[in-house]
Amino acid sequence: MVPPLALDIDGTLTTASGRIDARVFELLPDWDAPVVLATGKAFPYPVALAHFLGRAETVIAENGGVVHVDGETAVLGDPEAPRAVVEAFRERGGDLGWGARDTVNRWRETEVALSLDADETLLREVAAAAGGDVEVVDTGYAYHVKSTGVSKGRGLERVGDALGLAPDEFVAVGDSENDVSTFAVAGESYAVANADVAARDAADTVLAESYMDGTASVLEELRARSE
Repeated sequence: MVPPLALDIDGTLTTASGRIDARVFELLPDWDAPVVLATGKAFPYPVALAHFLGRAETVIAENGGVVHVDGETAVLGDPEAPRAVVEAFRERGGDLGWGARDTVNRWRETEVALSLDADETLLREVAAAAGGDVEVVDTGYAYHVKSTGVSKGRGLERVGDALGLAPDEFVAVGDSENDVSTFAVAGESYAVANADVAARDAADTVLAESYMDGTASVLEELRARSE
C-alpha cells in the first residue's frame, strides 16, 4: 500500500513560474491513501485544489491556522494579534505590497500575508515588539504574520487523529521553513531541490530535482516501493 501524503503546494506541486503542474492531476487523484494539502495559502485555495483533484478536502491552510478534515473545519489560529501587528506596521509607513485589490488576504481567517516586496526589517521589528504570541514566517512567496501556537506539523497531528493515523505514517514533501514542523512529525520527509535552507536542513532527504519534478520522483518511488 502507498503511504498517506502531506504535500505543500507552492514550490512543491508547482512549476518554477508558480503554476500548478499538470502531473498533479495525473498522480494524485488515484493515490490510494489520504492526501493532505498543507499550505500557507488561505483556506479556499487547498479546498479548491482538492475538489478539482476529486479527492476528500483534507487540508491544512494558513500554516496550520485552519484545518479541515472529515467534513469538519477547525480555526486554530488567533487572528487578532497578527492583524494588530500589521496595523502597527502600516501606521509606521509599511505597505503590504499587494496593491489596492488584495485577494491574497481577502479570505484569510487567522493570519496576514505580506508581499516579499514589503519592508521585512520593519515588519519583524513591529512583530517582535508585540511579544511572543506572533511570528513572521518567510515562505519564499510571502511574509506570513501568524500565531506562534499553530504550525503545519500540529495541523498534521490533528488530521492524523481524525483519520486514525499517526503522523509518522505520512510522507511529507515541501520547500520552505513553514514545512519544517511537518518534516518533524512525518515518518519520511523530502525537500525539493529549490527548498530554502531551513527545509533542506530539516528534511530526511534533499531531492536532486526541483518543484514538481522532485515531488513526482518521490511519488513514483513510493508507488514502486509499494508494489
